[in-house]
Amino acid sequence: MPVETDFLDGLNESQRQAVQHFCGPLLVVAGAGSGKTRALTYRIAYLILNHQVNPENILAVTFTNKAAKEMKERIELIFAQRLAQEKEGERLELLPEHKQVKLRSRAYQDITKHLWIGTFHSLFARILRQDINKYQDPKGYQWDRNFTIYDESDAQSLVKNIVTKQLNLDDKKFNPRYLRYSISNAKNQGFYPEDVLAQQPNYRGRVISEVYQEYQAQLASNNALDFDDLILIPARLFSQNESILGYWHKQFQHILVDEYQDTNRIQYQLINLLATNGEPKKQNLNWENRSIFVVGDADQSIYSFRMADFTILLEFQQDFGDGLPDDDTRTMVKLEENYRSRENILEVANTLIENNSERIDKILKPTRGYGEEIYCYKAENEIEEGQFIRRQLLTLQNENPELNWGDFAILYRTNAQSRVIEEAIRDKIPYQIIGGLKFYDRKEIKDALAYLRLLTNPNDTVSLLRIINTPRRGIGQKTIDQLISASQELGVPLWEIIRDETSVNTLAGRASKKVNEFAKLIQRYQANLDQLPAVEILDGILSESGYRQDLQNQGTDEAENRIENLKELDSAMTQFAEENEDNSLEGFLANAALASDLDNLNEKEEKVSLMTLHAAKGLEFPVVFMVGLEQGLFPNRRTLDDPAALEEERRLCYVGITRAQEQLFISHAEERRLWGSREPAIPSQFLSELPEELVNYSSPPIKPRRQEKKDTKKDTGQNWQVGDRVFHKTFGEGTVTHVLGNGEKTNLAVQFPGIGRKIIDPKIASLELI
Repeated sequence: MPVETDFLDGLNESQRQAVQHFCGPLLVVAGAGSGKTRALTYRIAYLILNHQVNPENILAVTFTNKAAKEMKERIELIFAQRLAQEKEGERLELLPEHKQVKLRSRAYQDITKHLWIGTFHSLFARILRQDINKYQDPKGYQWDRNFTIYDESDAQSLVKNIVTKQLNLDDKKFNPRYLRYSISNAKNQGFYPEDVLAQQPNYRGRVISEVYQEYQAQLASNNALDFDDLILIPARLFSQNESILGYWHKQFQHILVDEYQDTNRIQYQLINLLATNGEPKKQNLNWENRSIFVVGDADQSIYSFRMADFTILLEFQQDFGDGLPDDDTRTMVKLEENYRSRENILEVANTLIENNSERIDKILKPTRGYGEEIYCYKAENEIEEGQFIRRQLLTLQNENPELNWGDFAILYRTNAQSRVIEEAIRDKIPYQIIGGLKFYDRKEIKDALAYLRLLTNPNDTVSLLRIINTPRRGIGQKTIDQLISASQELGVPLWEIIRDETSVNTLAGRASKKVNEFAKLIQRYQANLDQLPAVEILDGILSESGYRQDLQNQGTDEAENRIENLKELDSAMTQFAEENEDNSLEGFLANAALASDLDNLNEKEEKVSLMTLHAAKGLEFPVVFMVGLEQGLFPNRRTLDDPAALEEERRLCYVGITRAQEQLFISHAEERRLWGSREPAIPSQFLSELPEELVNYSSPPIKPRRQEKKDTKKDTGQNWQVGDRVFHKTFGEGTVTHVLGNGEKTNLAVQFPGIGRKIIDPKIASLELI
């Protein structure tokens, strides 16, 4: 069925070129705010509608769960909108609520339910649930399909236990956190423990290799994988098993990868294998009814500390494309029109990033005029910097009633900078820390999840040890040590000992009754895993274990907060069951393990967002404060003598600038107390790279002045007509395509270039007629 002519009307020429690409490789160089998510979602819809591609044959990889969810919702909306036109002859948003729900449900059942959209970790965990039993580990380790996914805190606990209790190492000399980081780096490069030793043939290398070896052995004995294994093991499985690779190569005919500049070498290996079926020669690749479509921007590559390698993006043309110059190539498209930021913000960003050498040449082109002045404020110290931010926030919010607190963000280089800012604003201004303690990292949540993980994977000794005496039930450490010792001598998981009443009676002495009661509780719920909904299992085990009652008995505010968090966990499980086809307990636990800081960001919440520049990637705010622009802080002192690292710091600054939609404030201090000592501060070299004519170095006025003046008039009972040219504060200039309703209930359908059609109430939105 051909696509209607208006399906792609909201796309600009470059977006349309990317969306309509069918077979073969394509690199989409997408600048900040250029509508890349729109291009990705419309491409998926176009493949299905115009080329009749089965949704099951499309793999779309994102870098956050939040981005994956947004992509699914947008695709679902596209198809629900089409159904509304076909079935009802009306736009979806104008239909009664119950009809909208019905059509969106139909779009989900027919399309989005079958698409493979998610992060690398979630997608390849799903593949491992099918095929991990076929993986041949060189050490003979084995996992089965109900493996547990250890989050970072679980992994660090395991490493710490190995360092301090098994290898009896000095944890001050061999920091468990550092060793865990070293193991993660090794896995992200595809190294085995012996490879680490070969690279570092010294005592430290030997220790890292030994800890890595024992760590992997214990993961296997617990039937557990860490985040890195979710990528590394599929890559090794595909490399060693041609039939498994062939199956998934056939399944995924069209592969899309977002944020391609942030892939590491193992992730690249996975994508390469799936796209090529292991064929090493580019000239032998068959692209009939197949494509690889990657979207990225080398100027926004800021995750080298996670082993991300932006040269993978720079090498795409060599690996897959035609390798021709930018002006002649047919395997690269540039999205350069920016729909987010004001023109002066973009000019500052463009000027800054031109100082980098390793990049694909592009310029962000504005679609919105000049905005408020960009101010760079010099504070006496970090306390005065915080007071400056406070004054500006209160002034801007007071003078601009259309703004709420959720429209502001404060971005900094390191988490340590947030304390002074919090102290400056906490009495008057609501705020949220993004990247603080995650919901799933809270003690009571990890305790509850440990109970659930033990039910689905009895070999998970880490979870078992966490809750065997939580709440306290009279099972002391001496008893636990005796049980562990027996399991280690016999070479069996701890649960094998605990579930056997005779063994417990022999080993546990007076605590045997309590251990047996605990084991029977776990066994009772294990037997009902397939019969009971996940929420009922959670509620039942929290009650019967005494966990909830123990919190109630404490009677403190902290305990009450923990109870509320457990209720929120209940809500999270219910929501997961409603939104996912796989609503099993195993599915929920995998989702919880892979949750990230940004998944919990509520962008509609009316609170100022405080976060690091790294955490801000992918977000946007009307007003942004970028603080601490000082040499040694930003750019970080470790990068000053390393040209490549300094370029990444500049990219990070570029990312920060391009988060701002309407106004940008930059600040630095003459001296700063950080990490305990007060020292004089030198302005960041990045400040000298900004165009002087676009940055005001004086104090901002109390009331912001608009630089952009338009010959406009606001709606005051305006008689709107189709064809009117209008200006909207967020979406820019557009054209009225429909006038809906009349009088006080008039709404307008407005087509905005590069954004699409929006239904707008001209009274609320302060729409202006040009």
